[in-house]
Amino acid sequence: MIAATRPTQRPPDARLLVVDAGRHIDHVPRSAFVEYLRPGDLVVANDAATLPASLRGTHGATGAPVEVRLAGRPSLSPDVVNRFRAVVFGAGDFHTRTEDRPAPPPLAPGDRLVLGPLRATVERLLHHKRLVSLWFDGSADEIWAGLARHGRPIQYAHVQEPLALWDVWTRIAGPPVAFEPPSAGFALDWRALASMRARGVEFETITHAAGISSTGDEELDRLLPFDEPYRIPAATAEAAARAKARGGRVIAVGTTVVRALEHAASADGTVRAGEGVATQRLGPESRLRVVDAILSGTHEAGTSHYELLRAFLDDETLLRTTAELDERGYLTHEFGDSVLIEKAA
Repeated sequence: MIAATRPTQRPPDARLLVVDAGRHIDHVPRSAFVEYLRPGDLVVANDAATLPASLRGTHGATGAPVEVRLAGRPSLSPDVVNRFRAVVFGAGDFHTRTEDRPAPPPLAPGDRLVLGPLRATVERLLHHKRLVSLWFDGSADEIWAGLARHGRPIQYAHVQEPLALWDVWTRIAGPPVAFEPPSAGFALDWRALASMRARGVEFETITHAAGISSTGDEELDRLLPFDEPYRIPAATAEAAARAKARGGRVIAVGTTVVRALEHAASADGTVRAGEGVATQRLGPESRLRVVDAILSGTHEAGTSHYELLRAFLDDETLLRTTAELDERGYLTHEFGDSVLIEKAA
């Protein structure tokens, strides 16, 4: 597949590959997404707004340049922002492919990082020399102000022009908790939501701290997705129960929604409202208890997002789907085209 290189959330020529429960494949404009919904369905999207989670600065002991990409935190609370999980790179910026970025200077507990107006201490290494736990100095207000003034959206080399924060916020963005955009939601706009309502389709949200999609290191990428906190409102849990009771489907907009709903599901498929931390890795052995279909971006084999799609599709159909995406030149990554995949009946 070809990388989307322009930061346009809803290009008029965006495409959608649809795989229904019978494993029939359709190719349609992405704007036709709503036409594949049925009365009684429930669509659930992630309302997380994206943080300016890329911070450039220096390694205190050596003065060497570093880029810190925030990648997780233990809570969604706006008052709990001192501790972050982060991936640290050496000199350079997003114009260089992540895979080609140099490593930072050797990091050790106690190292100080100067990140614009922010100061952080390496608490410990987390299973890898570039994955660390950071403790930021200051109050919550000071840390939020520092992120707002100094941070930039995390960005990869396939988009060469610098991203603005509004490029990575969906139309339904709310709490600023995501580290990269829940980009499946780029397909949604107010017209689509109005069309859903007119068709008798419910719409609700969850909040999930979407993490980073790539670290540039194969060993570290195997740890993705990291554990991610989420919050499911009572209204969303109740809507899921109503949809199941009336024979409707639950359609997740993005992999983060699948992770949250399935993590919060009991054995009978009941979704628990409240906060949690999604720790599971979904794949071909997973039994989906809640989600019946997913609207997602196009994903390349070997990524954690692709593995999650294997919970919906058998490998033969997924390979056929990938072949059609390649043959027809679908665009991948966050500003690319989309797929709508329904799990087998």
